Amino acid sequence: MRPKYQVIIDDIKSNILSGGYSVGEQIPTESALQDKYKVSRQTVRKAILELSNEGFLRSEKGSGTYVSSQYRSRSGTNSKRTIGVITTYISDYIFPSIIRGIEGRLNEDNYSLLLASTNNDVAQEKKALEMMLSFGVDGLIIEPTKSNLYNPNIAYYLSFKEQDVPIIMINAYYEELEVPFFCLDDVQSSYLATKELISKGHTQIGIISKMDDLQGKYRMKGYIKALGEAKLRFHPDQVLSYDTETKPDLSDSLREFLSDNRDDLTAIVCYNDEVGLEVVNVCRQLGISVPDELSIIGQDNSYIAKNANIKLTTLTHPQEQMGRDAADWVIKKLQGKKDLPNDTYYQPVLIEGETVKEIEVQ
Repeated sequence: MRPKYQVIIDDIKSNILSGGYSVGEQIPTESALQDKYKVSRQTVRKAILELSNEGFLRSEKGSGTYVSSQYRSRSGTNSKRTIGVITTYISDYIFPSIIRGIEGRLNEDNYSLLLASTNNDVAQEKKALEMMLSFGVDGLIIEPTKSNLYNPNIAYYLSFKEQDVPIIMINAYYEELEVPFFCLDDVQSSYLATKELISKGHTQIGIISKMDDLQGKYRMKGYIKALGEAKLRFHPDQVLSYDTETKPDLSDSLREFLSDNRDDLTAIVCYNDEVGLEVVNVCRQLGISVPDELSIIGQDNSYIAKNANIKLTTLTHPQEQMGRDAADWVIKKLQGKKDLPNDTYYQPVLIEGETVKEIEVQ
């Protein structure tokens, strides 16, 4: 359990960083804080002293305590500019390649990188954003957390914008915000995957998609678009959806899904390569031959697909190039360059593997 004074520190700091308290605004009196947190005056004073030492508050004798702007300039003593990078994950899947692209471009212009991850959790995203605001980063590259859901941290992004800190989003974006982004064309990716299966004679095509991220929403859209163009019926029971919280149970869900649809499905479009390879694994357990009985397409051309013991049919993702382009955008923005792109979509390309088989049209 956090000490009582730390609770006060965290709450006041969050209010300052999210714009609840503006620079120069007076915070509640010591008596009001005592009543609110049910603590002693000594505890309140300890919290205020700590926040003053960190540059968040300043006290004026006989007047009160006010929000200070010093916390914004504490990193200014270092001539080397710092770009904050927040991703959902750091060491998994495509993220090492994205971060490598960012780091490579920043190094060319002697920028520092401050890295944080959220594990696709909005509470951890809040902590990461507070850290970036406290540090006073010069720019921010961020992969949104649970981008298909309402985000409670919008106020922090608005604080960055109010301070004229350049923000660029990668892989997805928050639809509530007007923020530039670099994304794969996820609709097109899943559309091409589904069209490839249709061209190979498949008419019973399922999909597995992650629905708390915007990528999953758009990849579902591409799948539905391709079915519609081919005049194939959309079957809700041939859709398996999951989210961040249910992902640990995906293997069990797949086992049930594949068993229930074994006599109907001939192909599956997967949310990404990680899911595609998990489908391959479950098929082995169930004795379903890939691709003879079931064709599978992943997405993202990740390193795990490249190193798997079966060559997964997949689609490209720019990964390192996306990271490099995002870093380049922030650097140019800080240099005062105009007419930078507000949104960039990379076009996917199909990479043939061993997991799709052409079937005879009956």
